[in-house]
Amino acid sequence: MFRSTQILCIVATLALAAPAAAAAPRADVAALQVALRLQPVDGIAGPATIAAVRQLQARKGLTVDGIAGPATRRALGRRGRPALGSRPLTTGARGWDVAALQFLLARHGFPSGPLDGGLGPRSTAALVRFQRWAGLVADGVAGPATLAALRRPPPSSPLRFAFPLAAPFGDRFGPRGSGLHSGVDFVAPAGTPVAAAGRGCVESAGWDAGGYGNLVIVRHRMGMTSWYAHLATIDVRPGACVVAGDRIGTVGATGRASGPHLHFELRLRGAAVDPTSGL
Repeated sequence: MFRSTQILCIVATLALAAPAAAAAPRADVAALQVALRLQPVDGIAGPATIAAVRQLQARKGLTVDGIAGPATRRALGRRGRPALGSRPLTTGARGWDVAALQFLLARHGFPSGPLDGGLGPRSTAALVRFQRWAGLVADGVAGPATLAALRRPPPSSPLRFAFPLAAPFGDRFGPRGSGLHSGVDFVAPAGTPVAAAGRGCVESAGWDAGGYGNLVIVRHRMGMTSWYAHLATIDVRPGACVVAGDRIGTVGATGRASGPHLHFELRLRGAAVDPTSGL
């Protein structure tokens, strides 16, 4: 049973809000999208989300108002409960609150794979990494202190960087399918030179078994690193120091890539941040 103070008129409230407010991602909307099995899970109550709520309500014989209130949440079964913050979250937990937690972790640069409402090993590992990053007790339990930290604005780059190559954007940073795209893609022909985006020293350069293919990571000041993935060739060695514009490799399609492009990331002390915040 939901108390009146817990009634969430998520979709209607956001749909009627001003455009700027409607565009702000929300964890409760993301949890609703996970429960409805919608993609992308972007936390924004757009037309597709409203339509899916209305379809569910019609199918369950509820008032078709597009509002994800208590009756609609109950119709979602286990996927519609409990509310985020109503219990500590530990490995093995499932539900609405876990989906919201996964979304907040991804928004803060600690994605854990598909957002599915299940706190498995990958989500717990991401939670622990975030807790360490935020200076919290890294116990893998999402309690009040962790949730308070996750409700703050996501991090951004404190440094300015140059573009690593002149090419149009492909996929950008943010939701993609049921997960998060943790960088931006520059679409360019194979062999196009890739340059360092700023002054720093090469932390690693070589093959990454996690899907990045040929990968170069450059460490900068203030805890920032820049990542250059799917390279065809690598032209620097670990320990080499570079400045913006120095060649570090060429565009390729190594690793998990559907075609030639540069996947470029910026990370702040390990947290993936939107690269456009530093470009």
